[in-house]
Amino acid sequence: MKCPACDKPMTSARENYNYSACGLPHVTLKGVEVRRCGECGEHEVVIPRMTELHQAIAMAVVTKKARLTAAEVKFLRKHLAWSGADFARHMGVAPETVSRWENGREPMGAVADRLLRLMVVTQAPKPGYAIAALAELEDEPAPARLKLAADRSGWHTEPVAA
Repeated sequence: MKCPACDKPMTSARENYNYSACGLPHVTLKGVEVRRCGECGEHEVVIPRMTELHQAIAMAVVTKKARLTAAEVKFLRKHLAWSGADFARHMGVAPETVSRWENGREPMGAVADRLLRLMVVTQAPKPGYAIAALAELEDEPAPARLKLAADRSGWHTEPVAA
C-alpha cells in the first residue's frame, strides 16, 4: 500500500485509535489497523463494519446512567439520520432548542433525554406504528376511544366511530 500524499510505502499495525471523527471525545477503537507513512507522516485508519460500530456506540450512549451531553445528543440525532429540523419536529420543540442542546448552551431536559434514548432503542420500524408519527401529535389532550376484540392470535383494536 502506498501513501496517498507522497506515494511512498506505508506500514500497517494494530493500534488503539481515538475515534474523535464520530463527534464524541472519548471513543477508543481497540486494535484497529492503522497505516502510517514513515516519509511524510500521513496515516489512515481501517474501520470495519462502520454501521455496526455506530450502532454499538449509540447503544452504549443511551444505556449510560448520566444525562446526555451536547455531543451525545448531536451524535444520536445524526445516528437517527435526522436533520436538526426533523429532530425538532420529532421532539416537539423549536429548531432553535435543538441547536441550543447540541451546542451546550441549554441542557436537554430529563423527559426529552429519555424520549431521545427511547427513539434510538426503538428505531427499527414497528408494524403499524412509524416513529415519524410522533411529529404529528396534536397539542390538545383527548382520551383514546378503544374497542378491542380477542381471537386465537391475541387482542386487536377495532375501529371506533368518532
